[in-house]
Amino acid sequence: MPPMLTVDVLIPVYRPGKQLEQLLERLHAQNCPIGKIILMNTEKAYFPEELEHRYENLEVHHLTKARFDHGGTRDEGIRMSEADVVVCMTQDALPENTFLLSALLKAFSDPEVGAAYARQLPKKNCSEVERYTRRFNYPEESRIKSAEDLPELGVKTFFCSNVCAAWRRDTYLKLGGFEKKTVFNEDMIFAGRLIQAGGKIAYCADARVIHSHNYHAVQQFHRYFDLAVSQTMHPEVFGGVRSESEGMRLVVKSIQHCIRIGRPWLIFTVVAQNAGKFLGYRLGRRFQKLPRRLVLACTMNRSFWLEESE
Repeated sequence: MPPMLTVDVLIPVYRPGKQLEQLLERLHAQNCPIGKIILMNTEKAYFPEELEHRYENLEVHHLTKARFDHGGTRDEGIRMSEADVVVCMTQDALPENTFLLSALLKAFSDPEVGAAYARQLPKKNCSEVERYTRRFNYPEESRIKSAEDLPELGVKTFFCSNVCAAWRRDTYLKLGGFEKKTVFNEDMIFAGRLIQAGGKIAYCADARVIHSHNYHAVQQFHRYFDLAVSQTMHPEVFGGVRSESEGMRLVVKSIQHCIRIGRPWLIFTVVAQNAGKFLGYRLGRRFQKLPRRLVLACTMNRSFWLEESE
């Protein structure tokens, strides 16, 4: 790791509990120093006052729910930093060990790398189908992605998750940062622009966080509706880039996995979840032609659409 590289951590927070306290403890146990930990907290009433003064390098900024935006709030936080690299995390992602940040920072020894993201490992209560999905999306091998990978990977070239992703701050600012108003997917929108500008994205398998959700089919529908909306709103990034073949490969691999482990009944879960993803994505691609009431029923981010109409 280059010794001159400085790092801050940025975490959007809403109604924090014990998990945030665990995250802060594990961040302070990291084997490289953190300049500031910036918390962008939604609604001051829900934030435990005693936590604000527990760590010297903790900076808490309170905002109203109406002001929160996936991209805009993170952008605001990154611009409060003066570090070389800012690591964005979510409050429900826990570093697996003390080497998370140093493993991410190592990727920036390549000056063309503008972003690096961590491997996400399943929680103990993670379902078998989601456990396999994590393994598919976050394999054991690290990889550097650039525009040369578009023919092979399609839209997955742009994949970079703010569950735990490090951003080179000067490059971030030069390219304009995250979209200030977005329904979802601010990380991939900016990552796409980074790739188009000739930059690289590092997937760091040695940087590991524990993070997973057991989403059912309806939740997947809402998530993929918003994912498709975000991509459709940014044709300058996603237009003409292959986006669905990787999803089909995951379905096939997941079904094969269920058969291989002797639990074929899980195929019904695979089919239901991916049907939710497919339908949500298809509708999201056509959101401009849908009645407003249907859009509000499909999205998981109603506040985005309500503010759009104001």
